[in-house]
This record gives sequence, structure tokens and C-alpha cells, in this order.
Amino acid sequence: MSWAGRIVVVLGLFFAACENDLRDVEKISARNTAVPIDKSYGVTIIYSDSAVVKAKMMTPELHHVKTASPYYEMPKGVTIIFLDPQTKEESSRVVSDYAIRRDSEKVVELRKNVVVTNKKGDTFKSEELIWDENRKIFYSNQLVNITKPDGTSIFGTQFESDESFANPVITNASGNLATGDKLNFNSSTP
Repeated sequence: MSWAGRIVVVLGLFFAACENDLRDVEKISARNTAVPIDKSYGVTIIYSDSAVVKAKMMTPELHHVKTASPYYEMPKGVTIIFLDPQTKEESSRVVSDYAIRRDSEKVVELRKNVVVTNKKGDTFKSEELIWDENRKIFYSNQLVNITKPDGTSIFGTQFESDESFANPVITNASGNLATGDKLNFNSSTP
């Protein structure tokens, strides 16, 4: 067979390999069904318990994704303000660049540049913070940093706190203490 004949055979095989069966295309197309998404802008959600406002959540853009397990996505960030039920004043504030709330689990996952402040002036920073609405706690399995107004800075590998951030618990904590008191560490050997 001549080289021209070989080229014709190769080109024929090439074009035959590139053909798609219309039924295969239809099957693939049927799998890629559209997921309904409702988009809202400038949203404020009020959380209350027994007619007492506990928190406000504000986001510039909210996507309600209606899948088998529906969820809310806040791709442009969120601010959550917790209120003291007695005084109605702000007890803590949570800000993040991205958030997602899963309806069935009642969990809000805050991601990217998460910053929390409480009324004592403590500032919490991490790349992740999970709000478990049922247990009324926040936790993180990422590196965390808490800075107090007196300059004390604490770092840790995990974090858990109540919604007011008044009683944080940090795992594998380290940091620097800003104190005017002298610390005396004595060790005794038997």
C-alpha cells in the first residue's frame, strides 16, 4: 500500500473515532440537569426563640440551592450579630468572606477570613468557623488566633465556644501573655 493510501486509511479511522452516537450524547445531557437556585440580594435574617431576638444574619447575596438536601450559600460574605437577651445589646459579631447554611443539619459553615469580636474586646481569627445552631456552639478544626485587648495572643489547632464567645476552649494552645504580674514557677523534686 502506498503512503497516500495509508494516510487515507488513518484519516478514515480518525474521523470514525471522532463520531458520537446521538443516544450517548442524549444520556450525558440528561444527567446534567439544572439545579434550581433562588438568588436574593441585601438579605437580613432574624433568629429568635420564644419571640426574643437572639441574632441577625446579614449578607449582600444569598443563594437558596434547592437540591435533595437544600442549603443556603452566601458567596459574598456574611455578618452575624448575636444579641444579649437581657440587654438587647450586641454580645458578639462574626464576619466571613463566604458561608453556607445546611437546612437539615442547622449548621452554618463560615470560611475565608473569619473574624469574631465579643463585648470583652477579644478578637478571634481563623479560616474556618462552624456554628452548630442546635448545640448553640461555635467550633473550628483549623488554626485559630485569639487576641485580647491587653495584648495577649493565643494560638491553637482547634477551638470551641458558646455563642457569646465568652468561654472559649482552645486545643494545643500557645502564645504570649501580656501581664504586669510576676509569674513564679516552682518545681520540687522528692
